[in-house]
Amino acid sequence: MVKGSYDFIALNYYTATYVRDAPEAANGPPSVITDPRVEYESKFKKLPPFVNKPLYMGGSSSIRVYPAGIQEFMVYVKEKYDNPVIYISENGIDETNDPLLTLWESLTDHWRVSYYQRHLSYLRRAITENGVNVKGYFIWSLTDNFEWGESISSRFGNVYIDYDNAHTRNPKLSAEWFRVQLLNEAALR
Repeated sequence: MVKGSYDFIALNYYTATYVRDAPEAANGPPSVITDPRVEYESKFKKLPPFVNKPLYMGGSSSIRVYPAGIQEFMVYVKEKYDNPVIYISENGIDETNDPLLTLWESLTDHWRVSYYQRHLSYLRRAITENGVNVKGYFIWSLTDNFEWGESISSRFGNVYIDYDNAHTRNPKLSAEWFRVQLLNEAALR
C-alpha cells in the first residue's frame, strides 16, 4: 500500500482459508476466482485429523466456522501494515432458507448468537492482548437479504424477513442478544 494513502482498512471475516500462488490461473478467462492468481484451501484441510472439523458450518458451503481466525487475521494485518485503524465491515453466518421451519424455529438462532459471541471474544483478545487498532464492527447482516450468489436461498440476517407474507420482519434471538449487549456496553461508559 502507498504509505499514508488510507484512513482505515475495512475487512470482512467469515471463515479462514489458506491460499497459495497459482500464476497459471491468469491464463483463463477473467473471474473473481482466477483474478487473484491463487488456489484456495480451507484451513481445516491443514489441521490434524482430530481437529479437522469446524465448530459448525454455515448455510453456504464456503463458511466453516473458525472464530480464532478473526484474531489471527487482525494480528496479521497489524503486523503487515503497521497497525492501521481497522473496521470489521462484515462478519456473520448464514443458514439455508428452509420453508419447512416454523416462524419460531426460524427466529431461534442460538448457533448465530454463539457465532457472534465467539468471534467477538477473539476480536476483543486481538484488541486487548495484541494491541490491534479495531475501531468498529458491523454484522452481516441486519436483515435477511438478497445474496448475489444465492439469491434468497440463504439467510444472514438478525431480522427474519417473511418473503411469502408481504416481507414482514421479525427480530431473531440474535437481534435481541445484540440489543442486550449494546445496552450493557453503553451502561459501562
